[in-house]
Amino acid sequence: MRTTSNPVFRNLPKQEGNGYASFGSATAGASQATQQFGQPQYAPAEPYQTGPTSRAMTIDDVVTKTGITLGVLTISALVSYFLVNNNADLATPLVIGGGLVGLVLVLVATFGRKMDNPAIVLAYAVAEGLFLGALSFMFTDIQFGGVGGSALIAQAVLGTFGVFFGMLVVYKTGAIRVTPRLTRMIIGALIGVVVLALGNLVASFFTEGGLGLRDGGTVAIIFSLVCIGIAAFSFLLDFDAADQLIRAQAPEKAAWGVAFGLTVTLVWLYVEILRLLSYFNND
Repeated sequence: MRTTSNPVFRNLPKQEGNGYASFGSATAGASQATQQFGQPQYAPAEPYQTGPTSRAMTIDDVVTKTGITLGVLTISALVSYFLVNNNADLATPLVIGGGLVGLVLVLVATFGRKMDNPAIVLAYAVAEGLFLGALSFMFTDIQFGGVGGSALIAQAVLGTFGVFFGMLVVYKTGAIRVTPRLTRMIIGALIGVVVLALGNLVASFFTEGGLGLRDGGTVAIIFSLVCIGIAAFSFLLDFDAADQLIRAQAPEKAAWGVAFGLTVTLVWLYVEILRLLSYFNND
């Protein structure tokens, strides 16, 4: 089974059987490749066992749960933005607090195998909404060194969903197939980005600007573009992981885990696009 770069999608079954409607035709392409080379791409395993009161997950469940999660995140972000707009002193606490709570919830959901717990998913949406609302204000407010003008936020939102739907089309049409090699490349790039970001953070304690990955210069612009590219390709792995859940007839509540994983990637992508736009506007 292919492994997604998104940690909340990693505990997936290795079963390929009859399922419900999926994200697109990429899986069909994978099946053709399997028949061509005569070897299965991953070993068969038992499908999920649904209880008498539950049913198998469908694509409609994924869309609904993802919509609910993003709706809660949006409301939380708007509340946070207006709170900070009225009292700028709340910006830093909300960014730090929301970010830390969101990180803790991701770790709890991942290592505690609670990805399909709606309470954790929605709590994450609230925490990240508070984080994003305050962070967006800081990126666009002059007193925090921002560029000024809230139009930057609208551009970042449009860019984020533009990338999301663009990668969905790419996945649906099978223009780029999710293969084990592609998966390894994306995960390797993701690990590299995380190591560089942590190294830049540590270096910033000793040298102004750290390694120059977040100072708005040429290197920072290239680094942000790389992060955006990796986040975009991560959607392909997320879509494929969701397809595997649907084909394995996972319980309906597993759709919350899919919504969780997609939201994690969307949050990262939005922050990187917002940061990149701020670099250009500072110029």
